[in-house]
Amino acid sequence: MQSSSLPWCSNGGGGGGLTSLGFKRQAHLISSSPQFGIPSSPRNRIHLFNSCPKSLTHHHLKSGQSNPPEHLSLRPKIPPHINRKPEPSLLHCCIPPNDVHITTEDEGEGWGFWRWFQEVNEAISNLFPIWVTLGCLLGLLKPELFRWVTPILTIILLSITMLGMGMTLTLRDLSTAFAMPKELISGFVLQYSIMPISGFVVSKLLHLPPYYAAGLILVGCCPGGTASNIVTYLARGNVALSVLMTAASTLAAVIMTPFLTAKLAGQYVAVDARALLMSTLQVVLLPVLSGAILNQYFNGLVKFVSPLMPTIAVATVGLLCGTAIAQSASAILASGRQVVLASSLLHVSGFFFGYVFSRMLGLDLASSRTVSIEVGMQNSVLGVVLATQHFGNPLTAVPCAVSSVCHSVIGSLLAGYWRGSVPAKKKE
Repeated sequence: MQSSSLPWCSNGGGGGGLTSLGFKRQAHLISSSPQFGIPSSPRNRIHLFNSCPKSLTHHHLKSGQSNPPEHLSLRPKIPPHINRKPEPSLLHCCIPPNDVHITTEDEGEGWGFWRWFQEVNEAISNLFPIWVTLGCLLGLLKPELFRWVTPILTIILLSITMLGMGMTLTLRDLSTAFAMPKELISGFVLQYSIMPISGFVVSKLLHLPPYYAAGLILVGCCPGGTASNIVTYLARGNVALSVLMTAASTLAAVIMTPFLTAKLAGQYVAVDARALLMSTLQVVLLPVLSGAILNQYFNGLVKFVSPLMPTIAVATVGLLCGTAIAQSASAILASGRQVVLASSLLHVSGFFFGYVFSRMLGLDLASSRTVSIEVGMQNSVLGVVLATQHFGNPLTAVPCAVSSVCHSVIGSLLAGYWRGSVPAKKKE
């Protein structure tokens, strides 16, 4: 069949030889262009610029139509509410990929400031060991600077910090931590085995006087401290597991601390179960649970506040360490290097063996970091209270006070190292 040119056809590039089916295909391709909701492709755009067909079926040639039939028209039917004028960029320009984000000048400046703000907070958090050491030095050399820190303020700061850590969790994270019996049991056993035994062995190796030995063993028999949760958070450990381990060891301290102290130090100490329970609920469990609920239902607010939380945590630990040193500055200076060495060895053994045994038991990296920190950091404040109440010699409380500084400095160094390494959740 001879092909013929019609007035409404032009040869714009040699794509002829199509039948009426070709018209339908071209009309379909045009109507499926990005302008009408279906992504464009190079193939589609080539069809858009193909020439009109040079031949039609016998039926259409015979009819002598000067305009193409409606169902063969290259002009798609456009709903009246859509602009009929196509955007040139869709036909003549490349469409940028989906991951390209074009912002206005104001938006770019806003995001630039926010990124700068996050980087500053991250830098402050990475210098955690320096801030803790600075707080300790100020507490030792200028104890009067910390007189304004009251017990109520301490509880408020700890609660705010724990609330911030809870904001990094979801309710599912907490329920998942409950479903980790291996990690919880391993941490509990290591907590009440490594530290009491290490306290006893170190006191014998260094030939500590009986009052210092009793204080060192006592702090080794205490549960994990609240600061361990903060250090775990900064070290990119498993915060949910850390919170549950702290709660479990604190509640068990009602039985474990008196029993172990009596066996290893020869002195029975009574622990106030009600006070420990209220303290754990007030400072640990309720703030963390509240933070997780906020993260679950008010995620926008949490995303805005969360960059501040590591800085608040660092400031809280540094302030509390300085306060602990300031309250016992004279006793620490009088005790000399022997107690500092003994306390340092006690906590180094806790961090080291806690991590090594966790890995030997098959725990993942995040859980091993968490157990190491939980074992290495003790509730030294509880040790000071018990030593003051149940031991006749006031010097028994000195190792407990020194312990709070040693485990904070060592823990901050470890957290700084782990924070700068690849996050635990990305490693196995």
